[in-house]
This record gives sequence, C-alpha cells and structure tokens, in this order.
Amino acid sequence: MPTRSGSSEGVTATSGSPAARLRSRVAYGSFLVGAIGVTAFFAIGAWQRRWIADDGLIVLRTIRNLLAGNGPVFNAGERVEANTSTAWTYLLWFFSWVTGGQLEYVALWTALIMSVAAIPLAMYGTMRLLWPAGSGAANRGLTLLLPLGAIIYITLPPARDFATSGLENGLSIFWVAGLWCLFLAWTRREAGDTRRERAAVLFLAFVAGLAPLIRPELTLLGGLVLLVLVCVRTTWWMRAGIVVAAGGLPVLYQIFRMGYYAVLVPNPAIAKDASGSKWHQGLIYVGNMFGPYVLLFPVILALVAVAWLLYARSAQRAAVAALAEAPSSGRHAKNDEAKDDDNVLDEPSTPTGIRARWDRLRGDLRRPRTAVVVVAVAGIVLSLYWIRQGGDFMHARVLLTPLFILLLPIMVIPVVLPQDARLAWRPTTSAADQIVRRKTRTTLGGAVLLGIIWIATVSWASIVNQNTLPGEGLDIGRSGIVDERRFYAVNMGNPNPVTAQDYLEFPRMRAMVEAIDKFHHEGAVLIASGDYDGWYYARLPQKMPPNTPRQVTVYFLNLGMTGMLAPLDVRVVDQMGLAYPIAAHTDRLQDGRIGHDKILPMEWVIAESGAVGRYPVLPLFLDQEVVQQAQVALTCPQTMDRIASYKAQPWTFKRFQSSLRQSFDFTGYRISRIPEYEIQRCGLTMPPRIRPK
Repeated sequence: MPTRSGSSEGVTATSGSPAARLRSRVAYGSFLVGAIGVTAFFAIGAWQRRWIADDGLIVLRTIRNLLAGNGPVFNAGERVEANTSTAWTYLLWFFSWVTGGQLEYVALWTALIMSVAAIPLAMYGTMRLLWPAGSGAANRGLTLLLPLGAIIYITLPPARDFATSGLENGLSIFWVAGLWCLFLAWTRREAGDTRRERAAVLFLAFVAGLAPLIRPELTLLGGLVLLVLVCVRTTWWMRAGIVVAAGGLPVLYQIFRMGYYAVLVPNPAIAKDASGSKWHQGLIYVGNMFGPYVLLFPVILALVAVAWLLYARSAQRAAVAALAEAPSSGRHAKNDEAKDDDNVLDEPSTPTGIRARWDRLRGDLRRPRTAVVVVAVAGIVLSLYWIRQGGDFMHARVLLTPLFILLLPIMVIPVVLPQDARLAWRPTTSAADQIVRRKTRTTLGGAVLLGIIWIATVSWASIVNQNTLPGEGLDIGRSGIVDERRFYAVNMGNPNPVTAQDYLEFPRMRAMVEAIDKFHHEGAVLIASGDYDGWYYARLPQKMPPNTPRQVTVYFLNLGMTGMLAPLDVRVVDQMGLAYPIAAHTDRLQDGRIGHDKILPMEWVIAESGAVGRYPVLPLFLDQEVVQQAQVALTCPQTMDRIASYKAQPWTFKRFQSSLRQSFDFTGYRISRIPEYEIQRCGLTMPPRIRPK
C-alpha cells in the first residue's frame, strides 16, 4: 500500500546501503529487545499476582445464566444488566462455550493474555510513529528505541494486579493499543480509493465503534477517532460506510438493551451515578494512586521527554529550512539533510479565507500528529472525568486506562546517536557546516538527556515496583479506597485467590452456603450478621401468592463471591444496586464510601421479597413499621412499572416495545431510600402504626 514520504516503507525502499541496513538493524533490534524484556517482566509480575476479584466474579454469574439458557441476566427471571462491559461479558461467554473450561480460569487467562499482549502492541505503534519518520539525524545516525512509557505502566503494582482480576482492564488496554496502531497506520498511508484502502478504513471505524461496548467512557476516544475519519477529504459514500461500520453493532445492542433491560445504560452506571460529581474525593483518589509509588517523578521525566521530542522536531524543521537557504557550498549537506525529512519542504503556502483554512485543516488531519493529539486529549479528558466522578474504591483501577492512553506516544523513545559526534566541535567556516554542527550538538544533547531520563525511569522502577499502600490491605481507611487484591489475599490467607471456592475462606461465606442449603426448599431472605460468621433470616409466609416460587434471596454487598457460590435458582441482590434496580434507583449519599454510596435499608428487600414482616418472625434488629411502609412505597405506580419492566415474564415483543419507550424515563428515575419519604413523594397513604400486642 502506498505510504507517505518518510514512512518506514518509503525509507526502506530507497535506503539499501550497508549503512542504512545497519541503522535499521540497530533501531529494530533495540526495539525488539526492549519489547520482549518489558513484556516478559509484565507477564511474570502479573502471573505472580494472579487473582480474580470479587467484582470480577460478578460477570461469571451472568455467563453461568447464559450457558444455562436463562439469558444475559444476573438472577434468573430478572432482566438486569449487572456488568458494565458488554464486550467483556460476551467475550468470556464465547471462550467459556468454546473451551468448556472452568469460568474462573477462562476469565484469568483471557485477561492475562490481553493485558500482556497490549504492551508490545502499543510499543509497536509508537515505534512506527517515531522511526524512521523523525529527523534526518535519526536516519543518518544510530537510533536506539528504548521503552519508557511501557516501563512506567508495568512498574505499577495495580497494573499487574488488574491484569488478571477478571475485570475488563485487560480488554480495555488491548483495545486502546489496537486502535492506536490502526489509527497511526491510517495516518501514514496515502489517501486512495482502492478496495484495500476502503476495507482498512472501514475496519478502523468498526474497531473505534466498539468503544461503548468495551467501556462506556471509552466512547470519547473512539468518537474522536471517528470524527477525524469523517472530517478528512473523502466521498460521502465512504462517510456513510464509516458511520455504518462504527455504529452498526453498538446501535443494535443499544436497542436490545433498551428493549430488554428497559434502561439506556448498564445497571452499575445507575447504581454509581456515573454523571455525579465528587471532585474532592477524586483528588484523594489521585493522591492514593501517585503517593505509594512516587508516580509524579516518572511523570515529570516523561513530560520532559515529550518536550524534548517536540523541540527536536521543531529544530529539525528549522535546520532543514536554513539549509535550503544556505550558499551552494553547502549543497551536499543540504541535500543529505533535506531528503531525510518528513515532507518538511513540502509545506503548502498559508491559505486565506475560512473555506481555504478549513480545506487545509482537513488535509492536515491525516498525519501522525493527529493521532498523538487525539490520544492526548482523550487521556486528559478521561482522567478528569474519573476525578470528577470521585475515582473508585479499588486502588488506582479506573485511572490505569487513562494513564495507558496518555503514555502511548512515549511507549518507546528514540535515543539518537549522531553519525559523527566530532562534527559538534569541528571548526567550520561555511553557513551550511555551521548549521550541521548546531544540529549535531542538538542531537547529541538530546541523546544524553533522553538517556538520563531512561536510566532514571529504570532506577525508579527497580525501587518502587513492590511498594504497597499503608496498611497493606488490612484497613480500608477513611478514604474508602483499598488495595483490593491485597485486602482479599490477607483476609483469606491466600496470595492467589482465583476460584469461587477460594472465597469460601472469606468471612460469612461458608455460613452462607450452609444457610442456603437449609432454606433451599422453603425459601427465606438471608441477611448477614455482624459477627462475620452467621446469617439472619426472614421466613416466607406459609401461603404464597399464585405462581410465586419459594426462593432463597441473599442480600449482601459482595455480589461476586456470593453469586458464584449460590445456585442459579437462588436470588442474590445487593444494597448498592449493581444487580438490584430498587437500590440502584435510590439517591446517592454525598458522604458515602466511593463506589458504595447507595445503601438500601434491609426492610425494602423484606417487603419486596414477600417475606413475613412482623415480629416475632422478623429479626428484631429490623423495624416492622418500616417494612410496612416499604410495602406501601412499592405500590408507587412508576416504581411498579419499573419492577414490571425487568420482572414481568415472559419477555414478549409487546414488552420489548414498552421497555423501549420507558427506558428513557427509567434511566433517570430515582426513589427515596427512606420508605416514609417515598410514600410522601408518590402521594400514597401512610399505613397505620402497628400497635404492640
């Protein structure tokens, strides 16, 4: 496929001399050594810290239901999307179906392979960006392509933790790395109307369009790439093809989501109020990530490296322009410098008028610098989004992908060694030779600076790569942020908890399994006790309404381990609302723990499950009057409609149409967590007080 002047293909085709081959071997050899070394270290570190998080187990219960024929649900008979990443859910389902392997190990290996593969893939894209399209000095001297951003990322212990957590982090960075490579490849190709070029553009659009299915917030990055694709000079038919390729699958799934789940977003987005604002907590989250690893140090070094690369690029252009105006005595040097530059002398004249400026902008979009700007903007905005949101309760987790995006342009850096360093001090008389001497000095100074930055970064990595949060996972602390892997490893005495059976060692889990077995036939609502080793229960009435099964309902925060240890005919719901819409639609507590700031009182689940709500059957620590109020509050017409939207069986085309229309209102619907206030909000009649017998 044709490439722009200065691309790797163009240089290789015209540079067949032994010196040129040596330069290519040194550059590509140094890249391979660095890529293999960094990838190996990351793979070993991730395997040593292998685990499946409690939240990583949540998606596996959905896959169990899919494989059992119950549909993409967390609880059979309840159409609730408990997983944020649609692509991760169906990817694991596919590999589980194909391999027939144990779900936990399917999730572990899929996450590990994608996480590890993302590193060399991202490095390859950056290598194509920096070599050999950079400066003439890079092409005429020796260039070492050394890993920098890749080292920063893999050094962070949470990056290695979430490489095998069962969560979608591995899929996210793998998608980001793949999109980076494809986008850069597109910017380096000459525009054309060949069948191969059209297919490549449509495939890039398809990959970018997967963003909302990977993670909803990644739509920003995918959307920016698509915006560039439709703004460049192309035909309207091609623009239509880009829109169809990018939007076909996400739009179809969105229609399915609205008609099946009756909301516009995954249920966790409602439970966590993804549009909320907690700037102060977000800044605490940043400090929690940066502090233990002195992350500000390599970030500053990376910024210095970026500043130098931008300056070197500008200096190269200035040097070539100066050589073009130098006396003819320097023509030989001038030609050597100019021919290696990436279209520096082909800059068009500055246009006048709005239309002309717009046309030039569209023409300039298809350049590698566009890809750099896109990922920089996306990384910054995504970081600000998560800071505004308040971060997460898991240490560093949600900032890892934005950090990975921001590091893309410097995953590797070019350390250029001039062909003849003696030119930097050789006395000269001609103007052209003086320009070459200045350029050689700049190149040599850059090599020293980038070499120091690389050595300092490696030294930092060797010191902090095993650092931990204060308390080492033993204490959550007032910030509400915890080193999730270490917390579970310490509490279960298992450095590598992977399977649901491993989580039987977590407090309350063995007792929960025993309680489920005890009440499996008669049904009950199980509520965790405060002693970490027992469960309270609320019995179901002897006579149940028609067509109402006697079902065990487990009400507990840790959905993953609970859902995987419970049979599929046991209902598992949580007070935060990840799998329980009633809790999800309550208002967010402003002073609650981040990621857990919706807490539905237990009386609601007693009322909603149809359990006996009176003493002495009701556990004494619950309020029977609040249960009675919750029973009335649940008769609020819109609340009843919301419950019917995900519980009504069977799921018919009429129900699909109804849910499709109602999804807009249900997404923003909120109820009061206090039943008494909810009764007032809905204009219902307060039930009479229960008189003690």
